[in-house]
Amino acid sequence: MKLKRLLITGAAGNLGRLARERLGGLAEVVRLSDLGGMAPAGPGEEVMECDLGDFARVREVVEGCDAILHLGGVSVERTFAEISNGNLTGLYHLYEAARKAGVKRILFASSNHAIGFHPRERKLDADSPFAPDSLYGVSKVFGEAVAMLYWDKFGIETARVRIGSCFPEPRDHRMLATWLSPDDFVGLCEAVFRAPRLGCPVIYGASANAEQWWDNSGAGYVGWVPKDSAEPFRAKLDAAMEPPSRDDPVNRFQGGGFAAAGHFED
Repeated sequence: MKLKRLLITGAAGNLGRLARERLGGLAEVVRLSDLGGMAPAGPGEEVMECDLGDFARVREVVEGCDAILHLGGVSVERTFAEISNGNLTGLYHLYEAARKAGVKRILFASSNHAIGFHPRERKLDADSPFAPDSLYGVSKVFGEAVAMLYWDKFGIETARVRIGSCFPEPRDHRMLATWLSPDDFVGLCEAVFRAPRLGCPVIYGASANAEQWWDNSGAGYVGWVPKDSAEPFRAKLDAAMEPPSRDDPVNRFQGGGFAAAGHFED
């Protein structure tokens, strides 16, 4: 059964453009939102610019939607002031607008950086504790907590998807473990919005790579089975660059370079 109207926030970003291109079949109408930079609406599309920090505008954008793919907000490490508008205040605005509009299902793009200070050799599942590696990671912990609250208190289902590294192909050796292929990302979104019951699961967004850091068995009922693997790219990466040393943060922590990066001050 098709959704009536699917809202995609962050529609001007890399994942947002991919979702716009590939997920139109999920809904009768796809509403696209970002600060700007979006192409004009095509058939079956609506384009609405929105600053997530503006609650009145967020309510307008959410109204009439029955599901949300939330990709909006800052997607890299920045100062607290830069992160807080979209990832903290804006995230709250989105959920409160969803509550008021009667939206019952959200895919929240969380991040592996919410658990980035776990060592590489520790396999994680949905019950593993948070270990954010950055202010950006902290913002994703906040987002997951808000999603849990709105599920427990108001029944809004959310897939808390801790995305690894979604690019056409892995860009470094760390991504041999964290890579999420575009096809697997699309398949994950389709599974989340078509599942008869969702709840509020943690789902780790990584393809069927040879090196696995994350265990998704607790979310098997959602029906997502990744099909791609980063392994065919290993030889290309070996030829292009040296693998990181044993003590390099990329090898020590699941969050890689985020765990070693300096602190961004306001």
